[in-house]
Amino acid sequence: MKNSKYTFIVLLLVTLTFFTSCEKSDNYMASENDEIHLFIWRAMNNYYLWQPNVPDLSDTRFTNIGQLYAEYSNFSSPRDLFESLRYQPGVVDRFSWIVDDYVALENSFQGINLSNGMEFGLVRYASDATKVFGYVRYVIPQSDAATQNIERGMLFTEVDGIQLTESNYRDLLFDDNTNYTISLAEFNDGNPVTNSISINLSKTQLQENPVAIVKTIDEGSNKIGYLLYNQFSSSFDGELNAAFATFQSENITDLIIDLRYNGGGSVTTATYLGAMVTGQFNGQLYSKEQWNTKVMNALDASVFENNFTNQIVNKDQNQNIILQEPINSLNLNRVYFITSGSSASASELVMNSLSSYINVSSVGKKTIGKVQGSVTLYDSDNYTRTGENLASNHTWALQPLVLEIKNKDNSNEPNGIEPTVVFPEDFNNLGVLGERSDPLLDRTVLLITTGGRSGIHKTNSILNLEEISDSKAINPMKNNMFIELKK
Repeated sequence: MKNSKYTFIVLLLVTLTFFTSCEKSDNYMASENDEIHLFIWRAMNNYYLWQPNVPDLSDTRFTNIGQLYAEYSNFSSPRDLFESLRYQPGVVDRFSWIVDDYVALENSFQGINLSNGMEFGLVRYASDATKVFGYVRYVIPQSDAATQNIERGMLFTEVDGIQLTESNYRDLLFDDNTNYTISLAEFNDGNPVTNSISINLSKTQLQENPVAIVKTIDEGSNKIGYLLYNQFSSSFDGELNAAFATFQSENITDLIIDLRYNGGGSVTTATYLGAMVTGQFNGQLYSKEQWNTKVMNALDASVFENNFTNQIVNKDQNQNIILQEPINSLNLNRVYFITSGSSASASELVMNSLSSYINVSSVGKKTIGKVQGSVTLYDSDNYTRTGENLASNHTWALQPLVLEIKNKDNSNEPNGIEPTVVFPEDFNNLGVLGERSDPLLDRTVLLITTGGRSGIHKTNSILNLEEISDSKAINPMKNNMFIELKK
């Protein structure tokens, strides 16, 4: 990765900011919301991937700032204005968003969220699609859920004594209440019934180490490395690199990277991970980015290329080096992934980019299909957190999609990556993560050792249970792939 290229982009776009010849109206007294609206419009006009497709973001849309203020004065909140500027939201642009607290957003990028430590999925009942039950995916160590002996595979159907449904689960699980009580249940062929056990859980600020499990599995002549990796967080690049040092020391012959609960994260970290898996392609093209036309026309094409590297170099917002070390590479020519409908963005980037160079196989379910990346834009002169004149009267920030990312062959998978072996989770038999009792891990080991590609027959009732959400649904990091703009 070129760590300086985003500096170049920021400086360029500051010069491209429009209204350079337009002045504020002398007769218009701007309100606080007016200034926030101006920030939103300017940032989207400069950076938004689909800026040319949105008439209201045209460079000639307004002749002066006062006109912009007047046009958007009827919007009740900055969020409403932002939503009005998105291009076909939910259809084309599925993942841009705005936050009113960028501190919480920054924390989420580093794995810090308000959580009780119980990471779960939500699934429709087999016989009543309006009812929903939860299943525990995993538990964050040293969390309240860990203290309360919550375990992977537990099911729950009620929160505070109320049956979960499609219409109420958001209010029951994701409101501002930091405490709730779950009622555990038995599977009952996909129509769970409570078993009279209730557990009260409390949320606190937790930082999750995404490098969750690192181990080696001996299977005949194969020494198989297994990594459960749950977020591409730069704060844990050192831990990720250390995991690969362990794999090096144990002379693994094969590698499984479990991304089934990984919704994405840093493009830089995704590039580091690709280099850890390989090593023999140092300096070659890993991925390339397509920004909006005004940015692409203004810069040399090499600025948008991300290359394999043999060094981790991470910097803080002030460009101070906080981590610099050689990458521990395995020089593999094949790799195996475990995926699900929760695997997205940076997870897909690693799979797609590596597929241009080595054999990539996967077990599980099709991934989400998020091939765009975002940046965090702040209300400052250059849209960065450390830029001059950072607004002191609000903490709104934008996370718009600004780029599409492809592999060296100029391809990606916007409809999701189909697994080599279709093998969804069995909510009645999840097993233990990192152990052969986990059906997905066991099936991946079988793929490695035998090459067998048969999956679960679609007549299996488990396949008919629809997963509709999960505990990261309101997490700012959900399904996000981002780059870090530098000052």
